[in-house]
Amino acid sequence: MKILITAPYNEVARSFVEREIGTVIYHPWKSNGRAYSEDELVVLLEKTGADALITEHDQVSGKVIATFPSLKFIGVCRGTPSNVDLETASHNGIPVFFTPARNAQAVAEMFIANVITFFRNILAARRWLMEEKWESGAHDSYLQFKGREMAGKTIGMVGFGAIGQRIARMVRDFPCNIKFYDPYIQTSNATWEKTTLEEVFSTSDIVSVHLPANEKTQGMIDRRLLEMMKPDALFVNTSRAMVVKRSDLLEVLESGKIQGAILDVFDHEPPDETDYKIIHLPNVMATPHIAGATYEVEDHHADIMNENLLNWFSKNMKEKSFMANRGAFAMEN
Repeated sequence: MKILITAPYNEVARSFVEREIGTVIYHPWKSNGRAYSEDELVVLLEKTGADALITEHDQVSGKVIATFPSLKFIGVCRGTPSNVDLETASHNGIPVFFTPARNAQAVAEMFIANVITFFRNILAARRWLMEEKWESGAHDSYLQFKGREMAGKTIGMVGFGAIGQRIARMVRDFPCNIKFYDPYIQTSNATWEKTTLEEVFSTSDIVSVHLPANEKTQGMIDRRLLEMMKPDALFVNTSRAMVVKRSDLLEVLESGKIQGAILDVFDHEPPDETDYKIIHLPNVMATPHIAGATYEVEDHHADIMNENLLNWFSKNMKEKSFMANRGAFAMEN
């Protein structure tokens, strides 16, 4: 098997694929300066003669798959394979693997860092210091930038998968109280409490969103929920912008009905005028979609993908592979 890898893949991981699965042809999209378009991917697959693909952000469209209907597999180094035409892949009997939780640690660490930064007024304090405004009393900064501790706060999670649970474990000893809403997780334990969506919003000091982007979640978080939040509550979204009604969030933030928001995702990337209106609000701490941007994430996704491939092709443990179109292979598993 000849495997074209366009995702970032470290040398150790590539050597594993060579040893266990097949020949590796490495053309990472970073060297291209951007993800490969469908036409560029077609040319690359033709040129290399590859019969399998491991990608990250490239456009693996129906056209690409129809041009190469005999691919042995498509691996997507992302939490969701949203850049792949799953229907066409399934129609052609091509398994599509993905790497859930590859960025769980990165997002969890940034959640904690950003919440503490927001609560402690660190950005404003640093700006004040860099602008050399410390001109009078020794205690000016102490009084002006006094903030809040994260310890003792109730964090409400909307969606409680790998990232939400990673955060919950990391803040357990602050200590923080954890509530969550997730229809796919049934149990509470001594560390976290399952509750309703309305209770998450109405009782939490911090509401953190960890939802996938799909038809069910689009616009799920609206004015009704946002206005249930406590006046001093903080809203955090590091998942997908489309799960929040942007106009409702803007109105709630402008009116000061909640303390503020930490946002890493936006309806348009790069942002449009309305996105920038939100970004520039004084009670918003915004970052440019970097919560999952660590070097270690690339190592994590390579390890998860290699385990997928090993289970599928070598160990005969297909049920343990993370597979986006498993239903198309139900008879085989």
